[in-house]
Amino acid sequence: MVFRRSLLPAAQETPIYRLETIPFERVAAEAGLVQGWEMLDAAAALPTQSYAFSAALAGSLLAGAYIEVMLVLTAVGIRGLLPLCRDGGYLSRWRLIGAREVFEPGDALYASPDAARALARSIARQARPLRLDRLPADSLIVPALREAMRGRGFVSVRPAVSCPKITLDPTWRDPESRFNAGRRSDFRRAARRASVFGTVTCEVLAPDLAEFDRLFDEAIGVEVRSWKKGAGSALATDRAKEAFFRRFFRAACADGTFRIAFLRIDGQAVAMQMAIQRSERYWLFKIGYDEAYGKCSPGTLLMLHTLGWAAQRGLKSYELLGNVERWIADFWTREQNDCVQLRTYPLNPRGLLTFLQDSAVWLGSRLWPSRAQSRA
Repeated sequence: MVFRRSLLPAAQETPIYRLETIPFERVAAEAGLVQGWEMLDAAAALPTQSYAFSAALAGSLLAGAYIEVMLVLTAVGIRGLLPLCRDGGYLSRWRLIGAREVFEPGDALYASPDAARALARSIARQARPLRLDRLPADSLIVPALREAMRGRGFVSVRPAVSCPKITLDPTWRDPESRFNAGRRSDFRRAARRASVFGTVTCEVLAPDLAEFDRLFDEAIGVEVRSWKKGAGSALATDRAKEAFFRRFFRAACADGTFRIAFLRIDGQAVAMQMAIQRSERYWLFKIGYDEAYGKCSPGTLLMLHTLGWAAQRGLKSYELLGNVERWIADFWTREQNDCVQLRTYPLNPRGLLTFLQDSAVWLGSRLWPSRAQSRA
């Protein structure tokens, strides 16, 4: 399975006349460029392709970093773009923003196959290598770059961590019915245990900006009472990551796509989800539950509720943007969106040295896989 992409109507396409690469700060400072990006967002397959996602990164996890945006411009505006960043140093390479910082899938944004090919030509002219992690396997950038790099360098495409998903249909309006008798028994047992603690309620909210910060703070308060605090992955223990998600979700709140869900016991939030509803999909970014209530599996009960909620609203899929973890594959779904990792190596000294460096890492992982896993 792969992410489904919508392209703008072919009739709107005009001949490409200019390719530019400009600093992100300039994009953010020019209302016309921001508006063009937001208009192009109609062709996005992922919420991470939005201007809001890049702007939130630039103002938090990538504050002070070197970020540039490759643009495909025509007489009617922006038809393609790719936001990239890099570290300092001779061997630093361009990489897709967000893949390292929050490990979310991402892609270039383009209105048509012609725009994707134009972006690929712009990438092929770069002297630095490029790394695109967790790129959708069906991205048009993959074949376009293979073509554009001919005579200019090499392209490596390898499987990457895929994203679990659940394709929804009307039968998911009663989500328990989708599972076998054993799982249905587990759900009922969890519900009984939860009721022992008090009155159980679930809610999925689309808050306005006045409510946003209070609900966001309540959600990260649930998360910090989970195992994530000890692991150091709770947002409340990582100020830069908290700032990113607060900015990103506030922007989604402003345009009406943010969704926040709670399972409450006697009014106290004991499980939460933060998601975005767009393109007829429920994109799940953050989950958490209070470990004090772990015996009643509040996270499971809330996920069951939001699955039914999404199906009742006619959404097409429930997208889990993290890894294909065992608890997902064993209990919820084995369906997934395939992703790849794409790397380019220009025919120049920097490209050759980067290729040799990557080859040494790959060979080491083949010879000593346990050591490579411990570093990962």
